[in-house]
Amino acid sequence: MAIFMRRALISYRNVSIILRSTTSQARHFAYLVDGTSASLLRRTATSGATSYFPATNSLLRSCRGFAKGRKNLREDVDCNESTAELVNVGPSIKATAISQMEAAIDSLSRDLTKLRTGRASTGMLDHIVVESDGVSLPLSRMAAVSVLDSKTLSVTPYDPNTLKSLEKAIISSPLGLNPKVDGERLVVLIPPLTKEHMQAVCKVVAKSSEDVKQSVRRARQKALDTLKKYTPKKKDKDKSGSTFSADDAKRLEKEIDDLTKKFIKSAEDICKAKEKEITSG
Repeated sequence: MAIFMRRALISYRNVSIILRSTTSQARHFAYLVDGTSASLLRRTATSGATSYFPATNSLLRSCRGFAKGRKNLREDVDCNESTAELVNVGPSIKATAISQMEAAIDSLSRDLTKLRTGRASTGMLDHIVVESDGVSLPLSRMAAVSVLDSKTLSVTPYDPNTLKSLEKAIISSPLGLNPKVDGERLVVLIPPLTKEHMQAVCKVVAKSSEDVKQSVRRARQKALDTLKKYTPKKKDKDKSGSTFSADDAKRLEKEIDDLTKKFIKSAEDICKAKEKEITSG
């Protein structure tokens, strides 16, 4: 019994020693873990986490590089756009204005030829529309009109079967003409104008003159508006983004004004010549 008690006491002592040793090792391990964590946190705060998170750092560098690339791309686009603006638009603006003014003068000439005067003119029948076989066509596309003398017109149809349709169309027009059949053609006598008719036609000419002047002035205003868009403002005159200087703009504006005066005078001369033709009938 005494031997059994002694062995139990020895075993108890061994177990106590083992437990104390394990507790000491656990405490030491906990100290090491706490120290390592604190050191890790201090190093992370100091280095900005760049050495412990390489994937995150690489992603940040990629984002920064992408942003710089987009910035460079925008700069290239802005440079290309500014280069495109360096084209000299002066000749284009002037050419467009001339084209519009010439179109106005051409329209005036066509309208005046349609007016009846005391003299025969091939254009005075151009506006007449002829109906034949259910189709409406301008007289100039259905017949050849020629001047026999200062008071007589000849109308020869391309298709002889349309002769009656041509005659009917001329009679029903507001010109007050009475054509006569001469074989396969029509002979149209131009009667002298009455005083009242002369005055009425002269009013039409005057109105046409004002209309074409307005068209020429509108072409001028469009050109100046376009010119204004490309002319640098005072605050931008020192910038190198435009080759169209203020001096060039003034020079082009003067050229457009001179063109406007030229075409307006041309319209006035055409209308005066038409009025003279009417009154001298």
